[in-house]
Amino acid sequence: MAEIGIFVGTVYGNALLVAEEAETVLKKQGHDVKVFEEGTLEAWQYYRHHFVLIITSTTGQGDLPDSIASLYNDIRDKVGYQPELRYGIIALGDSSYDFFCGGGHKMDDLLLEQGANRMGDMLEIDAIEHPEPEVVALPWVEKWATQINPA
Repeated sequence: MAEIGIFVGTVYGNALLVAEEAETVLKKQGHDVKVFEEGTLEAWQYYRHHFVLIITSTTGQGDLPDSIASLYNDIRDKVGYQPELRYGIIALGDSSYDFFCGGGHKMDDLLLEQGANRMGDMLEIDAIEHPEPEVVALPWVEKWATQINPA
């Protein structure tokens, strides 16, 4: 099947938990999946020719967590145009803050600006409504995976 890199931005571990659950779902479907808690540009460059799933929470004023912020900066500053990239994104946030799911939107905006192809809609998970984000994320991951058509 397909090779999928899951790149995680987490502070308290919720995004990592979602990533690990997503990894299980995707592997059961026969995909080759690797989770990156602190993704590198080298890993990104490899998976941009396959499939990427970004799962990130939001910090501060709509910022990305430290675990994915340096990757974001490297993608912005060193990658440029990447129309071959096919990706999905799950954003975790808290709607009581002004910049709800801002980290996910920041990453999504950058990738769209670079010509990447988002597969499906971004999933936004509100911590107020869903204290267990994996419950909402797993059905989305299963649906997202149906769009994967390895070359």
